[in-house]
Amino acid sequence: MNLRVLIIGEAFYPEDFIINHLVAEWSDQGYDIEILTRTPSYPLGKPFDGYKNRIYQQTNFGKAKVHRIPIVRGYHKNKILKILNYINFVFMSSIVALIIGRKFDKIFVYQTGPLTVAIPAILIHKIYGKKVSLWVQDLWPDTVYAYGYKKRFILATFLDIFVKSIYRNCDKILVSCEGFKKRINSYVPDKTLITAPNWPLIDSSISQIIDVKLADNKFNFTFAGNIGKVQNLDNIILGFNLFIEKGYNAQLNIIGDGSFLLSLKELAQEKSIKNIVFWGRKPLTDMPGYFHASDVLILSLVESPIYELTIPSKFAAYLTTGKPIMGVIKGITKELIDDNTIGFAAEPSDINSISACFEAFINQSKTGLDNMKKNTSVLLKRDFDKKMVVDRITKVLFE
Repeated sequence: MNLRVLIIGEAFYPEDFIINHLVAEWSDQGYDIEILTRTPSYPLGKPFDGYKNRIYQQTNFGKAKVHRIPIVRGYHKNKILKILNYINFVFMSSIVALIIGRKFDKIFVYQTGPLTVAIPAILIHKIYGKKVSLWVQDLWPDTVYAYGYKKRFILATFLDIFVKSIYRNCDKILVSCEGFKKRINSYVPDKTLITAPNWPLIDSSISQIIDVKLADNKFNFTFAGNIGKVQNLDNIILGFNLFIEKGYNAQLNIIGDGSFLLSLKELAQEKSIKNIVFWGRKPLTDMPGYFHASDVLILSLVESPIYELTIPSKFAAYLTTGKPIMGVIKGITKELIDDNTIGFAAEPSDINSISACFEAFINQSKTGLDNMKKNTSVLLKRDFDKKMVVDRITKVLFE
């Protein structure tokens, strides 16, 4: 009989997350996989077309059965709705987990947001004695404070107790970023943590891509992805404005959607900033075309201790493009950019530094840019190879 695995996570197909690829790999290998997740709704906070926001529904993903619970609509709009959505997920998914949890051999938690997503898995562990593996994509409680919550004694004490309890009840812990290890080990020093970075969601090196026209006569800088406040795009825009005012012939392309998009459009209009194009959200399959039409790809996050430990998931996708990377970011990602000579990095809170970074790229020689492109391929193969990471996760879960 094949091993039966329950995967628990807020994010799943048709949302564009790496867990989709992992489920497909395991299904192809013959494992019996089911997923417990929510109604697909990220990033706009409403159900995708073709999905109802029901109390419970079943769908399928290839051979895998998908159990879905409802969302709190509009959770992307404010903190209260976001917290209610987290609570709703824990409550509803815990009920489903207790009903179906007994039949599984292994539980795997894909944690993209709050660590509370692991609560249903811990309940199964406590009641049915099933082993739990956790793949950490977002570091708690650091992310809570990064979103603006004050680190007051009562909150900090509660979160520390909660986080330690979750980690202690997981049999295996994988981390998407090497920098997470030290922080997690401060809660559970006796646990061995396994690094399992995110491989590229798309392969932008493929030959069959759509033909995209950006600005033929301009140097194209492109940001692609979720557009929230933590992506720091307001500073990117202001830095780009300083750069453009010096007379450089360049265009800033912003591709994606999210809660901060309207504010960015208003900022660009208010400041009368030229040469910025908001492309909106594009299908994942179209992105290689936009990447190949660009000269430099932008990776940015606000300045915060948690983000210094984080490698954004799209970093690996950018590497597949063979394009230089402009990092407006500190910490481990900046080190990867600098140490591997795949681009330049700027200080996230310094608009003048961001402007100078734009300038450094446009003044770089063709030979210099070509060397950066070659170096992206070397780094991709060394640290972010899909087969290598999938094999590592599979060994951890099924050994």
